[in-house]
Amino acid sequence: MELEAFLDYFTIERMMEFFKDYRSFGPLLGIGLPLLEAFLPFLPLVVFLVANANSFGLWFGFIYSWIGSCLGALILFMIVRKYGQERFFRVFSRNATVQRMMGWLERHGFGPLFLLLCFPFTPSAAVNIVAGLSKVSIWQFSLAVLSGKFVMIFLVSFIGYDLRALITQPSRTVIAVAVIFLLWFIGKQLEKRLNVKMLEKKRDH
Repeated sequence: MELEAFLDYFTIERMMEFFKDYRSFGPLLGIGLPLLEAFLPFLPLVVFLVANANSFGLWFGFIYSWIGSCLGALILFMIVRKYGQERFFRVFSRNATVQRMMGWLERHGFGPLFLLLCFPFTPSAAVNIVAGLSKVSIWQFSLAVLSGKFVMIFLVSFIGYDLRALITQPSRTVIAVAVIFLLWFIGKQLEKRLNVKMLEKKRDH
């Protein structure tokens, strides 16, 4: 119950008021909160993204959110990559589901990571940890994080920047729906290709 009460505080209106009260910190809070969410995934990332866009403007809000979220993901990845053999991570990596995910990421690299990070409700902390435990290269991971989160954060910021405009300006609604559909379509095509490749490998064996 205490956690629920704590999370109830994080509304878009309260976050905007928070940024206003502490505007002397400039972009530090706008970057810091999405960064913190990478380590505390129960925090509402979408609320931070929308509050950033409405407090700092669409473009600056998007940039601050993107920098913070990417930095958090990369820092967590590097921590796990460096200390992955410690007891806590060894127990985690022995889990059968985690091992399957690690193998899947190692075989397919950039594509699945990009797709997973494109969607705002993906448990990105789990993705970052599994990627850190796997043999995915830092370059593959960095590229997937920078590009996947670029798509996801811009989409959320764009939609949340002015919710009323989605009704009063139908063109914005059309653009948002088109982007969502395009992401879904690309994801389905990549998924089909991955499934075909996996079937081909099974036949070869």
